[in-house]
Amino acid sequence: MYNILAVSFGEIYLKGKNRGIFEHKFMEQIKYAVKEFEGVHVYKDSGKVFVETDNTDEMDSIIEKVRKVFGSSVISPSIKTLKDPEVIIDKTKELFKYLLTKKDIKTFKIKTKRSDKSFPIKSMDFSAYVGGKILQEFSGITVDVHNPDVEIYIDIKRDCYISSERIRTLGGLPVGSNGRALLLLSGGIDSPVAGYMIAKRGVEINALYFHTYPFTSERANEKVKKLKEILEEYCGKINLYSMNMLEVHKAIREFCREEETTILARRFMMRLAERIALENNMDMLITGESLGQVASQTMKSMAVIEDAIHMPILKPLVGLDKAEIIEIAREIGTYETSILPYDDCCSVFAPERPLTNPKLSAIKKSESNLNIEELVEKVYSTLEII
Repeated sequence: MYNILAVSFGEIYLKGKNRGIFEHKFMEQIKYAVKEFEGVHVYKDSGKVFVETDNTDEMDSIIEKVRKVFGSSVISPSIKTLKDPEVIIDKTKELFKYLLTKKDIKTFKIKTKRSDKSFPIKSMDFSAYVGGKILQEFSGITVDVHNPDVEIYIDIKRDCYISSERIRTLGGLPVGSNGRALLLLSGGIDSPVAGYMIAKRGVEINALYFHTYPFTSERANEKVKKLKEILEEYCGKINLYSMNMLEVHKAIREFCREEETTILARRFMMRLAERIALENNMDMLITGESLGQVASQTMKSMAVIEDAIHMPILKPLVGLDKAEIIEIAREIGTYETSILPYDDCCSVFAPERPLTNPKLSAIKKSESNLNIEELVEKVYSTLEII
């Protein structure tokens, strides 16, 4: 039935002279999202983006892909037809007949928007004209302009688009329109949600994963790769960087107090993440920290950890509780993968009684027992890009 998907801009409409940049990024993301489908054409017409397909059987799958692209407000499966009054009426009847097979319809409304003013009939007049033809064709139905069972939209642009369904999307800004950042991606619940939320604000994200092979398994690595793939449905292509932190943990265990392990290790993670971000033209880091959730996420702990670097850190989950984070994880499809029981490097080497109120001076004193530059280079030498 439907041969095209009409996509309405969301927040992009609020942009001024640079709106074209946002629209361009949005179309790039849509093209990436539907790249697996053959015979699909993406174009813009009078303030909307259209995704046209030669294979109408794939429309449901295309809708699911496009719905996850940040930057739109509504998508509408539509019939594209000629801008001829009689052809439009025939196609509207065809759509109405199809809708009758899906639901019980007693009332309807026709709403016309005429962006192309060369079309000879004004919007309200054409709505009334088409409505009259529907009443003649189908018995037992009436017009209700306030609360109809179904509303049919006729959008007259360079071509004509007829639809009846308006599917709410995720909103946000198109990925790549608001800078680049590096996500510290663990195998847990929180960090994928943090990446999703920052990408929704138009940030292009890449990800960094720390492991301690052979103490963490290959299954844990595969789990993180799967989380990356799920995020790519929303964020577009993500480069995944991977490093082995084993030498750092061995040095901390030998030369520092056990309860400082998490704080010291995370300071090394920040240094390494900052280096990768700077070398790859990324502006900020992203973490999945929620204030007070674990020992390393108290205010004192976060302040001490962040002291190791100069780059700003985005923390979209900082004010959410675990139930709120889990709800988002379920919605975006990462939750079931995140809870697979494979340890990450933080849990493998977690101290029995971690510090919750670390002192920066004490942490720096412990770090003086470590050759920080040499350890950073050893870990960096294990860098892999997936």
